[in-house]
Amino acid sequence: MGGEHTPRIVGTVWGLLVLNTLGSAGAKTIVPLPRSLIQVITMGALVAAFTLALAVNPRLRVRASAFLFLLTLLLVPSVLSSADLQSGFGALFRCARLALFVGTLWLLSRWWDGGPTFVRHHIRMYLAVLGSVAAGLVVSPGAALPELYGGRLVGALWPLTPPQIGQYAAVITGLTVLLVVGRRTGRRGAAVVIVPALALLALTHTRTATLGLLVGLALAVCSLLLTSAAARRFLAWAVLCAAVAAVGFASALRAWFLRGQSQEHFTSLTGRAKVWDALLAAPRSASERLFGVGLGDKSFGGLPIDNSWLAVYHEQGMTGVTLVAAMVIVLGGVALLRPPSLSRACAIFLIGYCAIASYTEAGLGDASPYLLHLAVAASLLAAPATGTPLSAADVARPHIPRPAPRPEVT
Repeated sequence: MGGEHTPRIVGTVWGLLVLNTLGSAGAKTIVPLPRSLIQVITMGALVAAFTLALAVNPRLRVRASAFLFLLTLLLVPSVLSSADLQSGFGALFRCARLALFVGTLWLLSRWWDGGPTFVRHHIRMYLAVLGSVAAGLVVSPGAALPELYGGRLVGALWPLTPPQIGQYAAVITGLTVLLVVGRRTGRRGAAVVIVPALALLALTHTRTATLGLLVGLALAVCSLLLTSAAARRFLAWAVLCAAVAAVGFASALRAWFLRGQSQEHFTSLTGRAKVWDALLAAPRSASERLFGVGLGDKSFGGLPIDNSWLAVYHEQGMTGVTLVAAMVIVLGGVALLRPPSLSRACAIFLIGYCAIASYTEAGLGDASPYLLHLAVAASLLAAPATGTPLSAADVARPHIPRPAPRPEVT
């Protein structure tokens, strides 16, 4: 499979997965979109993605993947905790959504060969999403920069929150920078992606995305220092620019970073710490501690949890936390063991970004952009195959060696 051509329809499937994970809650749009309509569109996109993936991979050829195996195991605590309907019928619906999401990734794993194919799909799809954000800003600046969000950029055509926009902008910026460093794309083409994305990121005032971008890029570029002169030049210029910015624009950067918040509000992580303390202090049965209360909307007491680890603990218990931690650790461990390469650097960036963002954003335990980021990392870390990929039946069937034939006696 190492030289197998990737069908164009695979990019369409990836775009539908991106659409499914955009969510249905956010800012008010220029043209009001009922939440029920948005949910129909996003869920329909997932069903279409699974159907197309099955059509393009009818023989169920898949690549063995520890990441996908652990993600599949995550369905177990999700279903067990959701079955008692403590979180309502919506929990079972979310389990079905997660199952379709994971199934689609399994079907796409046939084309995971360590190349940048899915990186390019990722950049194109999120660039299209950011294009809709920019269009909304041009059409109605007031709706795109509402006072309700403190003047931060939101989606005026599709209900996207500032953290979502910041995440998409940071991820495609980091991946595009690495493609330039690895000489897989031209500087002019990269500028068309990087400059608008950074402008939108600045308008969102999203600290988590900015920190994730900086830390993830630093880790990725450092992984290339021994083998890439371009990476060494980029790092030198980045350090120089950072020093100039720190000296010349210190007050402006500090004002952007604080977003007009008080010191107390900032130290409590915009009120998140209070929700976290209440969640951890809430009484739980042994079953709830082990398997959680079922897949929900990542909130507690009507307030967003905004922490992947606590959200997984609340909904999928310690079993879910263990499986999610294993996914991140396995991907990180494999990345460290790989020889330096552009694919490894992109994977390190995505893993590092998700690890940073998991502290103030939820999503590692359910169908979300963060799982798509990690899936791209898994595709980059897959070893190029030299033969035909396994079918689903081959993966499930144990290998039983045949006995050697007895020598003939003459």
